[in-house]
Amino acid sequence: MADEVLIVDDDVRLSGMLRDYLVQNGFAARTAATATAGLAELARRPPAIVVLDVMLPDLDGFECLRRIRASSDVPVVMLTAKGDELDRIVGLEIGADDYVPKPFNPRELLARLKAVLRRRNGGMGAAAGPAPLRFGRLEIDRGSRLVRVDGVERALTSYQFDLLVALAENAGRVLSRDQLMDLVRGSELEAFDRSIDVHVSRIRASIEDDPKHPRRIITVRGAGYVFARVQDEGG
Repeated sequence: MADEVLIVDDDVRLSGMLRDYLVQNGFAARTAATATAGLAELARRPPAIVVLDVMLPDLDGFECLRRIRASSDVPVVMLTAKGDELDRIVGLEIGADDYVPKPFNPRELLARLKAVLRRRNGGMGAAAGPAPLRFGRLEIDRGSRLVRVDGVERALTSYQFDLLVALAENAGRVLSRDQLMDLVRGSELEAFDRSIDVHVSRIRASIEDDPKHPRRIITVRGAGYVFARVQDEGG
């Protein structure tokens, strides 16, 4: 069965063209012209992934995303105004998995949707996934794509999970933002440098005891980030 995309955008012409393009490329797709309709569609039949415009006539895309995240971890790719970095940062902070600036090339959006779904589905269907990574009280289960601290699951988006895995698999090594973007998304897609900082902030909020004084993901000024190889039981 084809993965289904729910497109939430009030530009009916654009939504229709995008729906047809995605169907031609192996997806199923449906559309909603308002946030309210999109939330109803999500509740009626959850899709594999959501494409969500920031500018909607009833609720803005950020509020819509907040409501989605209150009850679902479905991957969300946001459509933002071209060059509006603030929209991208806010969307990532709330829990978007990726963003595409308008106007966009449908091929780029298709590539980003496939990349998000690939990350989300990574490890599924294998007879035996890779062994979990354990650092003190932190466990990163790459097979089930779950993160636990003291045995309690912590919420991360699919992109944030892969970013954490990239850091943890290179524990003790300083990784630049460019290196992290290559490891997680691949250099073939345009990357937005500050998105790494936003995602790291969200990961810290999820896994650190004190996100303002992190012990697991350390900032190396002017160089990037390093995942602590040794983590004491108190942090």
